[in-house]
Amino acid sequence: MAKAKRFASDGREAGTVELPGSIFEAPVNEHLIWESVKSYQGNQRLGTHSTQNKKMMKGGGKKPWRQKGTGRARAGSNISPLWPGGAVAFGPKPRDYTTRTNSKARRSALCGALTVRAREGGVVVVEPPALDAPKSKVMAEYLGKIGLGEKKVLWVTDTAVAAQLKSLRNLAKVATAEGRTLNTYELMNCDCLVLTEGGLRSLTERLSA
Repeated sequence: MAKAKRFASDGREAGTVELPGSIFEAPVNEHLIWESVKSYQGNQRLGTHSTQNKKMMKGGGKKPWRQKGTGRARAGSNISPLWPGGAVAFGPKPRDYTTRTNSKARRSALCGALTVRAREGGVVVVEPPALDAPKSKVMAEYLGKIGLGEKKVLWVTDTAVAAQLKSLRNLAKVATAEGRTLNTYELMNCDCLVLTEGGLRSLTERLSA
């Protein structure tokens, strides 16, 4: 049974938590994880990149100099791709990078990524400090107490707690997510997964359904 360390709101270690085996002891398919990450990154791209070809540029009608006798290379247009400031040959054009991954494959990739994090000891369960207002300093000190001050952290909750999330988003190495929207890319882009008790419950309900 996979286990994770549990930390109280004051940063002290408070035993361990047994992680659901169906999620944190799942088969790891590296290719499926790669496909899921690639799909996510592609779906974030706008695909609005564009360059000008010769048809889109002004000029180029008159030959820059005569064909022979100048000692220079032959030139037929001042918008040639060979010239600085000229057109671009075979440059990028707007396109759609969206790819689709079926829900079963996404779930398998996510469980595989969670399993990888658990095997590496990169999963902890926390009881976050109670905050009346956003306090980045308090959350930074808390992460330091549990030994994650210098690590790249993904903090997962069950709901968007405003004070907590506003405190965390000012920390350079901390990203936040909700259990119901967590994806494989976010998991593979962190050193440690920090789950609140509600976040663990939300994630378990989502992936056990």
